[in-house]
Amino acid sequence: MKKLHWLFMAICLAVMPTLQSCDDLDDGYSVGDFTPPLWATVRVTGGAFYLDCDVWGTLWPINTNLGWYEPADGQRVITTFNPLYDDFQGYDHAVKILRMQDVLTKGVEIMTPETEKEFGNDPLLIYKGDMGISGGYLNIIFAQNLPAKTKHRISLVRTQEGEELYAEDGYIHLELRYNTYDDVTGYRAYGAVSYNLNSLDITSATKGIKLKLNSEVNGEVELTFDLKDSGNTSTKSVEDFSKMQLQ
Repeated sequence: MKKLHWLFMAICLAVMPTLQSCDDLDDGYSVGDFTPPLWATVRVTGGAFYLDCDVWGTLWPINTNLGWYEPADGQRVITTFNPLYDDFQGYDHAVKILRMQDVLTKGVEIMTPETEKEFGNDPLLIYKGDMGISGGYLNIIFAQNLPAKTKHRISLVRTQEGEELYAEDGYIHLELRYNTYDDVTGYRAYGAVSYNLNSLDITSATKGIKLKLNSEVNGEVELTFDLKDSGNTSTKSVEDFSKMQLQ
């Protein structure tokens, strides 16, 4: 699985043309220009929608063949697009969307001693570089051990005690919890989830987030994400999330 993951990444990078600079307004973009997979948030406006991309800013899709897509405001997606124009009618760019996949989008939940069992603490297989903060969201891609019947639950949780959440070290302390409900098949598929961090009281004094999780490889670990380093969370390659079973 891991070798295929990196092989696909290498192929994508090898065939991807180098995008022209956004400052190159005279020459514009080529039909052959396309981005790597990027995280974005859907924003509904009137009877249409645009994307707020973590890297490129606001994107107005000019596609006329997107009738199949039902936009929901705040939905996170991973998208690849062909940039066409800069500063387009109040948006940062006009683009042709080449591929777009909805990603499970959730908020931070409160875990109490009474609900801890409900959130579970089963191990997760997350490869290096497949988790990070961008666009005000914690974005995660992982290799899910697929269930036979019951969708697995993946949750970003905090405790009720404020002193534990906002520690003296300047970091917000959270936990990533995973519940397989003891239903796994041994078959793997990529899953993705994006957590909205806007409910947290992030101030100028907040250094970042410290996240506890149960890793299949390393056991119980705590990862540190500094807000000053946040910007773009790499997706490495276009993955197919159609088989994931998550709630």
